[in-house]
Amino acid sequence: MIEHLQGKLVEKTPTQVIIDCGGVGYQVNISLHTYSLLPNADFIKLFTHLQIKEDAHTLFGFMEKSEREIFKMLLSVSGIGASIARTMLSSLDPKQITNAIASGDVVTIQSIKGIGSKTAQRVILDLKEKVLKLYDLDEVSMSQSNTNRDEALSALEVLGFVRKASEKVIEKIVKEDPEASVETIIKKALKNL
Repeated sequence: MIEHLQGKLVEKTPTQVIIDCGGVGYQVNISLHTYSLLPNADFIKLFTHLQIKEDAHTLFGFMEKSEREIFKMLLSVSGIGASIARTMLSSLDPKQITNAIASGDVVTIQSIKGIGSKTAQRVILDLKEKVLKLYDLDEVSMSQSNTNRDEALSALEVLGFVRKASEKVIEKIVKEDPEASVETIIKKALKNL
């Protein structure tokens, strides 16, 4: 119903902003992710989602359209209301959420306050296909290889290798083989260090 609001930022807190649009002040609920992206300028534009219930009309605002789409997808899951969806987007950034859903990472989703194992599993079950269709599969595999890269790097540090040298070698290995497992990265790195 209301696609976006553009106007003067009157007040901001980590959970909400008030935007003056043509003399009307709109109270808009935001996530910490959106709060961190708010510019220092007086005028802002937020993409919005209006939730209408019997007792309230609540506006939610997002700096990025992609965050709003994830918010809407989360609302479609049984057991996830607007406050939990906003908490999810405050706890993790949108890419972390989509990657966790796409890779079936129950632990990451369950780490969010207010989400139990059943709800986390339901989120993955309901949204995995949607996320994989909307977002490039390469993003998910890249995040997996980044995790492998980070684990390999910390393992080499524990073994006593200098971080800078290890990073250069690991970057080269990951470029050659983006799907390399942690063990493969470490073995190849040990040969080159």
